[in-house]
Amino acid sequence: MIPKQDAAEWLRAYGQAWIDGDPTAVAALFGSAAAYHETPFDPPLKGTAAIRSYWQAGAAEAQADVTFESEIWSLSGSVVIAGWRAAFTRIPSGARVDLDGVFRLVLKEDNGTVLCTELREWWHRKEHPRLQPFHETA
Repeated sequence: MIPKQDAAEWLRAYGQAWIDGDPTAVAALFGSAAAYHETPFDPPLKGTAAIRSYWQAGAAEAQADVTFESEIWSLSGSVVIAGWRAAFTRIPSGARVDLDGVFRLVLKEDNGTVLCTELREWWHRKEHPRLQPFHETA
């Protein structure tokens, strides 16, 4: 059984790693054989190397000005259901993106460290195009 404060700390660390654009820190939150289901329609990413690579390309190199917040909705044994919201600016387009999603996490304690062995997420996105600057005419 995972204590609620440990689950909340895992979510905080996940959000901070996203905000910092740190794929190594994200990968460190997962067990070596973790399954990361970014979408229910594709096979999961398997293992920390695949998770790190996904975050390197999808976030660290493509997002700026990230915000993240989460709330635990349910905790039963090692399974956490949490709502989350994030926002970021796309590189290089400058579009602002709002995300609202849900995690289903399976967490385990490994030598005093809480790691995720399975992450499933469902999310929706709203994009706001970057405003074009006014052009001055002489």
